Amino acid sequence: MNSQIDWPEPIVRVQSLSDSGVPVIPDRYVKPPTERPSINSDIAASDVNIPIIDLQGLLYGDDHNLRTTILAQISDACRNWGFFQILNHGISPQLLDRAREVWREFFHLPSEIKQSYANSPKTYEGYGSRLGVEKGAILDWSDYYFLHLLPSTLKDYNKWPAVPSYAREVIDEYGKELVKLCGRLMKILSVNLGLSEEVLQNAFGGEDIGACLRVNYYPKCPQPDLTLGLSSHSDPGGMTLLLPDNQVTGLQVRKDNKWITVKPARHAFIVNIGDQIQVLSNAIYKSVEHRVIVNSANERVSLAFFYNPKSDIPIEPTKELVTPDNPALYPPMTFDEYRLFIRLRGPRGKSQVDSLKSPRNCCK
Repeated sequence: MNSQIDWPEPIVRVQSLSDSGVPVIPDRYVKPPTERPSINSDIAASDVNIPIIDLQGLLYGDDHNLRTTILAQISDACRNWGFFQILNHGISPQLLDRAREVWREFFHLPSEIKQSYANSPKTYEGYGSRLGVEKGAILDWSDYYFLHLLPSTLKDYNKWPAVPSYAREVIDEYGKELVKLCGRLMKILSVNLGLSEEVLQNAFGGEDIGACLRVNYYPKCPQPDLTLGLSSHSDPGGMTLLLPDNQVTGLQVRKDNKWITVKPARHAFIVNIGDQIQVLSNAIYKSVEHRVIVNSANERVSLAFFYNPKSDIPIEPTKELVTPDNPALYPPMTFDEYRLFIRLRGPRGKSQVDSLKSPRNCCK
C-alpha cells in the first residue's frame, strides 16, 4: 500500500479522536463561523425534504400517463433541486443492508487492520481521513474508504477490505447493480433534455466509463456546532447515488440559500447531479452544494457511489443544447483534468464548476 508520506501533515484518524473522549475538538477541525452549521436555518427548513420519486411505474409499468408523470418529476428535480430520492429502483433491500453493515464492521475493526489499507493523495484509494493536500487546511470530522470499480484496469481487489470475509463479494455485487441502475437513470436524464436516450451515456464514453465508491464514516463529535463531517461542495463527477445511514440524518442540501436536512426514505437512494452532467446539459441540470453535519450522540455511515465519464474524454455542453441564444457556458475539459483541479483544492462549495464558465458567459 502507499505510505502517508505524501500528505502535507501526519494523518490523524478522526475515529481515534472521537474514541479518546476528547471534550474539545482540535483547532484544525474548527470551521470559520460562516461555515458552521446554523441552527436557525435548520429549523426554518425542518419540514422540507428533497423530492421522493417512486420509479416502479417507470421501470416496470406500462401506464403511459404514469410514466409521463414520473419523467416530469425527475426533470423538475434535476432542474430545480439537483437532488432527489428514488424508491423501487430494482436493487434488493437485503443487498443495501448488507453493504452498509460490511462497512460499519470495517470501521470498527482494530486500527492496525484498517491502517494496512491507508491511502495516499496519489490515487486516494484506500482508508483515508482528509481530502485535499493544502498544508494547514481546516479538516472535516470524518474518515472514509475510497475504491475503484470501473474501469476494470483500475479495479484492484487487493485494495479492497478483506475483512469481514464476505466484504469483497458484497462490494462487488453492490457496485455492479449500481452501474446498471445509473445506466437506466442516464437514459431518463437524456430523454428529459429532449435528446435521444443514449446521448449522455455516449458523452461519458459509452460503456467505457468510470465508477468508484467512497464510504464515509462520521464519528460522534463532542462539538458538532463547530465543525462539519464534510464541507460544502458539489460533486465533481457525473452522477452520485448515496446510500445513507438508516438511523441517523446528516446530509444537508442547499436550496434557496437555506440548508435542508435530508430525511432518507427507507431503502431509497439519494441521487444527485454532478458537475459533469451540469456541464453536458449546459446548466439546464444543476449540481448543487451539499454538506454533512455531525452530532454528539451517534456515528453515521454512508456509501457514495460515483458514476463518472471516461477520464480522458473532453466534457463540454452537448451540441444539441447549444444555440445562439444559449451559447456554451463551459470550455471542454477532461474529467482527469477537472478531478486534479478539485483534489488539489479540496471541497469548496460551487466555486469549482462555476470558475470554469467561459468569461463571456460568466454572468448568465
